[in-house]
Amino acid sequence: MALKALSSLSSDEYENFLNSFDTVLTDCDGVLWVEDELLQGSPEVINEFKRMGKKVFFVTNNSTKTRSEFLDKFRSLGFNAKKEEIISTAYLTAEYLSSMNFNKKVYVVGSSGMAKELDNVGIRHTGVGPDVMTSNLTELVDNLKLDPEVGAVAVGLDVHFSVPKMIKAASYLERKGTIFLTANTDERYPLDADAVMPATGAFVAAIQTCAERKPIIVGKPGAYIRNYLVNKHKIDPSRTIMIGDRCNSDILLGKRCGFQTLLVLSGVTSLKQVKVWKDSKDKDKNELVPDYYTNKLGDLLPYVKNTWHY
Repeated sequence: MALKALSSLSSDEYENFLNSFDTVLTDCDGVLWVEDELLQGSPEVINEFKRMGKKVFFVTNNSTKTRSEFLDKFRSLGFNAKKEEIISTAYLTAEYLSSMNFNKKVYVVGSSGMAKELDNVGIRHTGVGPDVMTSNLTELVDNLKLDPEVGAVAVGLDVHFSVPKMIKAASYLERKGTIFLTANTDERYPLDADAVMPATGAFVAAIQTCAERKPIIVGKPGAYIRNYLVNKHKIDPSRTIMIGDRCNSDILLGKRCGFQTLLVLSGVTSLKQVKVWKDSKDKDKNELVPDYYTNKLGDLLPYVKNTWHY
């Protein structure tokens, strides 16, 4: 457990740090932006990494957008990004099912982003959009009509989450062989406000409890995305850094993969919480402690600008 502040490094140590990785994996929400507000300096740092010859991948648990939609956002905010560099959970959900030659229908508790990525690989789906209570619970169950073609349930962030959706998802999961996927199990979404925004983990926990089944997690820090990153993109773990704002997804993914890890304090996890984990005797909590931390990604800008580009 290192937990070093980047601000404490000497010039030589900072140069060694920047030279210690060839591949950068970065989260998006809470690292590059919060909601639609850009975090100062983040595009410049990412673009400088690329000019230094480093490979960059944007690894997000956000399932609400397609890769094409994310690309539009990246470019509008000044990031030099390519579609193939974007690894989102809506895309990974479609990739997972496509790799299995899945030919049934998916019940989606999620957004149009997940639906569109399924469309891109020719997988049929149902469930996106509002599904509200129009009667009492007894009448709802008595009149429930389940689609016989559904063979998978995929859960992402769903602003229309409801009791009818939970009943349908759990009922489909009662069928033998039904695949249960979730984009992630993140508890809350980075939000620059006093309110708490529930993330996908809140919705999947409700369905998981009702269905008495655990899902396959396609996003961070699950095994599927770890294998995808290493096998698909031929990443060398010893020369890779994972940058994130959430320790139980971003940093944990990095630790499980053997990457260096950098926590930015512009999103979910606080330094106070990390210090508690560092001092804990619980090895699972120790695993959440990053190698380095800094207030925001933009803090690196003076150093990457002064690094000679090969």
